[in-house]
Amino acid sequence: MSDPLGGRASQTLGDVGEFGVIEALRSRLARSPLVDVGPGDDAAVLQVPDGRVVVTTDTLIDRVHFRTDWADAYDIGRRAAATSIADISAMGASATGLLVALSAPATTDLEWTLRIAQGLSDEAEVVGAAVIGGDLTRSTTVALTVTALGDLGGRAPVLRTGARPGDIVAVAGRLGWAEAGLAVLSRGFSSPRELVSAYRRPEPPYDRGPAAATAGATAMADVSDGLLSDLGHIAQASGVLAHVRTASFEVAEPVAAVAAAYGTDPMNWVLTGGQDHALVATFPEGGPLPLGFVGVGQIAQQESESAPGNGVLVDGAVFPAAPGHRHF
Repeated sequence: MSDPLGGRASQTLGDVGEFGVIEALRSRLARSPLVDVGPGDDAAVLQVPDGRVVVTTDTLIDRVHFRTDWADAYDIGRRAAATSIADISAMGASATGLLVALSAPATTDLEWTLRIAQGLSDEAEVVGAAVIGGDLTRSTTVALTVTALGDLGGRAPVLRTGARPGDIVAVAGRLGWAEAGLAVLSRGFSSPRELVSAYRRPEPPYDRGPAAATAGATAMADVSDGLLSDLGHIAQASGVLAHVRTASFEVAEPVAAVAAAYGTDPMNWVLTGGQDHALVATFPEGGPLPLGFVGVGQIAQQESESAPGNGVLVDGAVFPAAPGHRHF
């Protein structure tokens, strides 16, 4: 793989210049019928069918959130887009547009940068959205900030504060795959390929967020830091206690195989790995769960005397390890 910071004889961002790079980036971006004015003006103009806009922002930094020696530019772009689009889905909305700020050294390879743009655009197209603008600036390291915009389609937003005692805890999407892939890459390997690919390019269940909202989800969150961590955010915000049953989870064969090879309990990756960007939601007891969701626990009344710090019990006990990733 070529060095994205200019380790070969090719055009760099500094060679082409700011406006030349922007024009090259624009040529890689797909359009959406909701975009009245796209990249190229001082600001974009995006239609808002619902009349409300759901907004989220995430920053990914080289050597903190990704590594250029572990993933190519295209996968980094898709992963950056997925991180923000998953947050829109977790509110019960559908993503409509992305704003992307790229910071990079002047020596960064131009083609590598264009591959990032292609990845961002292609991931946005999965949900019918488009990259509608952003910013480009010089930096000492590569960083991507993605702001995603979304539309609720007439639905009420699903917040973290609505879980109630008796609700069913359910998840949609893969859990533990990306964390297992990270473990593989951290040891200098690149297989099993399906696990490494899960880390490089997650596949969040985007359409399940709006479906959960339509089905009456009382609370929901994107599993970005780990199931126990993000379910804990729901429990704390709602003032309840969440019970999770490990017997309800099916550990995928490649995850189990790698865990066995590394002497690790795969359930640790399932419960605390967040980079698959699954969804965790709570639903009223007794009703059918929407397609794609699997029940893994239940919400109970909070008991202050015995409550765990993050509001989640696993098989009736406090989980012995950290519940997930923490930035600080």
